[in-house]
Amino acid sequence: MTSAGDAGSAPSRRPYLLRAMHEWMADAGFTPHVIVDAGRAGVEVPAAYIKDGKIVLNVSMNATQRLQLLNHGIEFDARFAGVVHHVRVPIGAVLGIYARETGEGMVFNEGEPETPPPPASEGTARDSAHPKGEMRRARLTVVK
Repeated sequence: MTSAGDAGSAPSRRPYLLRAMHEWMADAGFTPHVIVDAGRAGVEVPAAYIKDGKIVLNVSMNATQRLQLLNHGIEFDARFAGVVHHVRVPIGAVLGIYARETGEGMVFNEGEPETPPPPASEGTARDSAHPKGEMRRARLTVVK
């Protein structure tokens, strides 16, 4: 039986980090923008604004209507040159998020798996560093 805390069944960190960065930027008064791989399956964005296979989208509350930052993706309505478009981006197509004013943000690894890799099995480098699979205990020292 697998528990929710097992690494193999853990959900992707990407939507949680995306929501956290979006909230931080909004609270700081910055304008959050996401970078999207427009060539990924399921991406629905206005084709005229795609450059080099990518599109940058303003995902501020002022620029979007019905913004949803979901575990499986981002959805909202926005105006592009005065025309309202429905935008849908699968979470795996989000390459990063940054604040327009400062450039601060987070870039996601394009090859990052949607779920973390399973824990290492026996016979790993850790075992060769410590004979017989022994783990060294961490030691805390008081620094004055």
